[in-house]
Amino acid sequence: MQREHKLVALAVLFVAVVFLLANSIFIVNEGTRAIKLRFNKVVRDGDGQVVVYKPGIHFKPPFIENVIRLDARLQTLDDTTDRFLTVEKKDVLIESYVKWKVADFGRFYTTTGGNYSRANDLLRRKINDRLRSEVGSQTISDIVSGQRSELMSQAKESLNAGEDGASTFGIEVIDVRVVKIELPTEVADSIYQRMRAERMAVAGEHRAQGQEQAQVIMSQTDRNVTVILSEANLEAAKIRAQADAQANEIYNATYGQNLELFNFLQNMEAYKTSLANNNSVLLINPEKDSFFQYLFNNSIANTNTRPNLNVTVPPSALPSTPVEPVTPTTPAAPATPAPATTPANN
Repeated sequence: MQREHKLVALAVLFVAVVFLLANSIFIVNEGTRAIKLRFNKVVRDGDGQVVVYKPGIHFKPPFIENVIRLDARLQTLDDTTDRFLTVEKKDVLIESYVKWKVADFGRFYTTTGGNYSRANDLLRRKINDRLRSEVGSQTISDIVSGQRSELMSQAKESLNAGEDGASTFGIEVIDVRVVKIELPTEVADSIYQRMRAERMAVAGEHRAQGQEQAQVIMSQTDRNVTVILSEANLEAAKIRAQADAQANEIYNATYGQNLELFNFLQNMEAYKTSLANNNSVLLINPEKDSFFQYLFNNSIANTNTRPNLNVTVPPSALPSTPVEPVTPTTPAAPATPAPATTPANN
């Protein structure tokens, strides 16, 4: 019986030792940190600093101290979209995210109770205040274009600095990034209209400049064409004049050898031109008109070719006033020369 009591006592002692050891030993995993609470107060060292336990096996007094484990890894606060007002009094929607971690585990626990959701809410308010201050001093074009990186760096510095920064929560902001910048519908429509008007003005200016240059080019082209044509006509006239002069020299040299042949050929060409129409009616006097000297002369009259004297003249070709016949006049006899005077002899 006594042996049984001893065994029970040993078992109870073993359980008590195991229980005491379980409450005295705690393990901190990798990526976490631990702090101790003594009567719900954070345990500090002699210098007043919070005792933070790194990964490993640690000991504590049982029952009077509790261990709080906190995540020491990098945290992400995303899906933060809010409306901000620029210096132009234009609303913009900015979506951003923040990378942060716990820097002071004691202060973080006392301000947030170790609740990371509450820490995200507190940090989101701080971020919106800083972004609102930075965006309010810049224009939309500055935010969208080259000064976005400057905006993010200034927001990060302002979050980590100051008495009301993220350090009041024991948090250190590692990075602030602007993911997307959008315009509200009412603001976007007005901006798009202004951009369209500006682009149309630029396009109109370019078109006007193009038309002006086109007019200049066309004027220069017309001037060049006129000059080229004038020079070409002048050169052609010179060439024709030279050709006509050479032709006349050839004609003069050729027909100068036989003037009668030249007159005959010229009259033949005139006959061809004048008598080209078979219905031509000519009222002529062959005896007085020298134009037909080669048609009605003695040498041609002796040939077999005779002119057609049975020509019917239509009434329309006759003159309205009768023409009186011309009576040929007898040429006057030449004057008798006066007798020569013989000089007197002295």
